[in-house]
Amino acid sequence: MNKYPKVNFIGNKEKLTSWICDNFPSDAISIFDAFSGGASISYESKIRGLKVLSNDILLVNYHLSKSLIENNNIKLTDKDINIIFSGNPIDGFMFENYSNVYFHSSECKELDLYRQNVEKLDSEYKKSLALTLLRRSMIRKMPYSRFNLTWDKIKLLRDEEYSYSKYGRKRAYHNKPIKHHFIDNLEDYNNAVFDNGKIHKSYNEDIFNLLDSTTADIIYIDPPYAGTMNNYFGFYSVIDNYITSNKTEPFDNNFTNKKTIIELFDNLFSKLNNFKYWYISYNSGSVPTKDELVTLLNKYSDDVKVIERQHNYQVTGKKNKEGNKEYLFIAKNRLL
Repeated sequence: MNKYPKVNFIGNKEKLTSWICDNFPSDAISIFDAFSGGASISYESKIRGLKVLSNDILLVNYHLSKSLIENNNIKLTDKDINIIFSGNPIDGFMFENYSNVYFHSSECKELDLYRQNVEKLDSEYKKSLALTLLRRSMIRKMPYSRFNLTWDKIKLLRDEEYSYSKYGRKRAYHNKPIKHHFIDNLEDYNNAVFDNGKIHKSYNEDIFNLLDSTTADIIYIDPPYAGTMNNYFGFYSVIDNYITSNKTEPFDNNFTNKKTIIELFDNLFSKLNNFKYWYISYNSGSVPTKDELVTLLNKYSDDVKVIERQHNYQVTGKKNKEGNKEYLFIAKNRLL
């Protein structure tokens, strides 16, 4: 049985995948996961036999999708692992830009070596899988699994005695070597690669660049939730920078600005003519409200319904907004 590996992506729908996918129409054979994030919906859709088109504007999420969704059979071998971890640490992009910012200097040098060695692999899918495992390793070393903490805070939270006194556990995994986390997760990620008999495709685009050229039965939309603390560029752009060896710029259409979010959704809904069914995940603590989203959807669909369930949204590990609900908006294209 294929199993989605541990990803640790804030906002991931891993705990909601069955509920969401159980509500997909029985006649659908393809899905466009437009904001794929941690790729949990893409992965569950692949398990259920759908053809999956998966997109995310973060490069690291593209590689996650490419390695587990588009990739049907390529896995990392012992030879590949030897290539990735051969040689001595080097002074590269991470060392120059992020020493004692998110990682110790020695860890940055190791990351620079591994990034250089990934390019020696003989398959683009192997490269994506290796980068995805390096992402997992970096996340495991980062308190709260996000890159928006100060170095002083990171050092404090990586102090095992402090962690024990504060939280009752030492969180020793923050101080395990990068290679340890890579190897520790390797089997789960290799085993997560499978072929459902369909050809899949992963994209790394602004969603508005794909709507005219992409066709599927379902479009699944799970953007950042405006009005919450979700800032995926702030959380994960460091890993994109690591992959490209360049500092990236914030996204234009980020779906986080409360002042422009309604206009952005309106523009998005007006461009969904290539899809028969529209599914939108949203949280009750976000902007716009449920009623505002329904009003927008009614401009473009004659058949809109909303189902909901209790879902405690967590970012720091503490329960936040116990009364929160997860909404699933379901609309049918009036033109198809």
